[in-house]
Amino acid sequence: MKFSLVLATVGRVDEVIRFLESLDAQDYRNFELIVVDQNGDDRLVSLLDRYRRKFPLRHVRSAALGASRARNAGLALADGDVIAFPDDDCWYPDGLLEQVVTVLASHPELDGITGRFTDGDGNVEGRWLESSMLLNRYNVWRGAIEFSIFLRRRVVNTVGGFDESLGVGAGTVWGAAEGTDYLLRSLRHGFKLKFLVDMTLHHPVKTTDFDASACRRQKKYETGIGRVMRINEYPFWYFPTTCLRTCGGILLALASGDFLKARFKYLSVLARVRGWRG
Repeated sequence: MKFSLVLATVGRVDEVIRFLESLDAQDYRNFELIVVDQNGDDRLVSLLDRYRRKFPLRHVRSAALGASRARNAGLALADGDVIAFPDDDCWYPDGLLEQVVTVLASHPELDGITGRFTDGDGNVEGRWLESSMLLNRYNVWRGAIEFSIFLRRRVVNTVGGFDESLGVGAGTVWGAAEGTDYLLRSLRHGFKLKFLVDMTLHHPVKTTDFDASACRRQKKYETGIGRVMRINEYPFWYFPTTCLRTCGGILLALASGDFLKARFKYLSVLARVRGWRG
């Protein structure tokens, strides 16, 4: 079972080194790494040349910015049995690829699996599902993030590419949720996807407080979430339900005197509505 790992990257070097080191530490070696480089310089050339001697690696350029565009450029080159989309600032724990192969080999009925992430010290971000389960259009929001998705080739062949209007660098206000959109499209085709609570990848936890930087980042995420909910035609009651849940979080934060968190959640709701309205 061969992996094609499509890594979109721009602006980072140290984080890419960390990922490459974690990939080289994997016991399972039947994989190829496709690095889609959106840098305007050669900052990664010598680094990637070193690792090319350790495992199969293809380095391609993509002048058009955007994570979704880069992933689509990599997908056109991928020939593996299992496709994944590592972030350039994530890293794999030891034994991850072996774990994925074991699950997919023993469960041929599954078309893909997903996991959660910590920052390596056990710190988490977001509300993850509390147990392993099949994904559907309602729990998928708590059961996957782009770099934790592993799909059999038949899914990618059927679903096609990522929506290039979504995600980081897309040039739109919809700055996230392209991976969730991809899974929702996969589910509509009838593919069976499962979240594994014991499959943990690593990624920095970025929202450690609720300062201005966190609010700017959250607004991009939430507009993407609202947009993906709209274009995937959720029932009329679902979107306001998600907003009311966040509004409840605003009230709880105000009651506890955490005004920064209340503002963070308030801006989240406004951005989600903006994304929904398109």
